[in-house]
Amino acid sequence: MFRRTVLAALAATVALTLAGCGDDTPAASSSSDSPSAAASLSGTVNVFAAASLTESFTQIGKDFEAAHPGVKVTFNFAGSSALAQQINQGAPADVFASAAPKNMDQVTDKNSPTTFVTNTLEIAVPPGNPGKITGLKDFGDKSKKIALCAPQVPCGAASETVFKAAGIAPQPDSLEQDVKAALTKVSLGEVDAALVYKTDVQAAKGKVEGIEFPEAGEAVNKYPIATLTKAPNADGAKAFVDYVLSDKGKAVLSAAGFATP
Repeated sequence: MFRRTVLAALAATVALTLAGCGDDTPAASSSSDSPSAAASLSGTVNVFAAASLTESFTQIGKDFEAAHPGVKVTFNFAGSSALAQQINQGAPADVFASAAPKNMDQVTDKNSPTTFVTNTLEIAVPPGNPGKITGLKDFGDKSKKIALCAPQVPCGAASETVFKAAGIAPQPDSLEQDVKAALTKVSLGEVDAALVYKTDVQAAKGKVEGIEFPEAGEAVNKYPIATLTKAPNADGAKAFVDYVLSDKGKAVLSAAGFATP
């Protein structure tokens, strides 16, 4: 009798132990952040992004590749209007990040976009401000050398909004196809000032100086991001967008001076 009792107790203990092992089996393996999920991604993710995202997305791309060793991220940075045109003409893009909803709306081959950051304009001048620029009114002074973004580019459209709000008729010496080109004019000392994004002034710290102006609040650019419906690497595209929208991606964008929508 005693022997049968001991055996029954041992059997019950083994059963409980096995049940406990089943409850402790990790469920994380099904998560997209798990090593197995990361390993399932491969190939190249082609990201078309607004020029003002150059520094932040380059860093995010490096971080994403580190998290997904089988993936390579390539970027095409340019004016959002030019990128939208390239995509509509069949360029092999997986992800599009625009500096304005208007240019995102022009792309027919896209999934539902998500607004992920906002940006505002700031005046950029060469170090020491040799042109003695004091504010937005100087952009209407023909004696000043001025660079602006072209009207079809998001920073150009935003510039038109702030000039209208300030009642100023700008007198640009050049109209650039993306914000980085306008910024380069300043850093090389070719113009006295340019109207660019505050994030670009921050990225070029030491090469340019920034001057804030009150009318900047009249034109807040919203940046949407979307995967493309005909993306060559659909899984990689979704994973990249998810990373941009993650806390890690947001931290990089915030450090670059972008605001949360």
